Amino acid sequence: MAQKVIPIRAQTRAVVRSLLARTALELFAAKGYDNTTVEEVAAAAGVSRRTLFNYFRGKDDLALSGLSEQGELIAARFAERPADEDLWASLRAAFHVLEEIEMTQESRLEVTTLLFDNDSLRFGHAEKQARWQGLLAPLIEPRLPDSDRRTLEARAIAAAAITCLQAASEEWVRIGGQGDLLDLYDTAVRAIRRHP
Repeated sequence: MAQKVIPIRAQTRAVVRSLLARTALELFAAKGYDNTTVEEVAAAAGVSRRTLFNYFRGKDDLALSGLSEQGELIAARFAERPADEDLWASLRAAFHVLEEIEMTQESRLEVTTLLFDNDSLRFGHAEKQARWQGLLAPLIEPRLPDSDRRTLEARAIAAAAITCLQAASEEWVRIGGQGDLLDLYDTAVRAIRRHP
């Protein structure tokens, strides 16, 4: 199968978007989300405010932009897993994408705390993770036994896995970033699988 060619312009746009988002997250972590203006992000990135708005709708979009990309990477990683592998093992392997993001532990904690401490960002975070469900469920469905409720079951498994990840992330923030996020995720998954 031929690999899809991504035009240079699209690649450049993706790189600029990523750099702008990273600059914003660094400022949000350093100064606080509410204390950072879009103008400051633009200045720190060396672009005009207008240029920044060519890439993002606003400050919330800047803070949450990485979540969409993460969802796509998670879905792609899940799709690469062996079809006969336990679904929960495949989901855990897919969520490992989150551990591969190049960021110090301290920065990761600051950014994750930011997402949970701001009501607007918390809502946006939940909305983006709901989209992850839409990406994962169609990949889960063919791996389930054939039935007239297979679509529902796939959506439920995707939602449960994402909820476990959310609970693990909140616990990881609560304990100050100590421990491994995926170990916490495993604990959450064991809890729901143990108690039908």
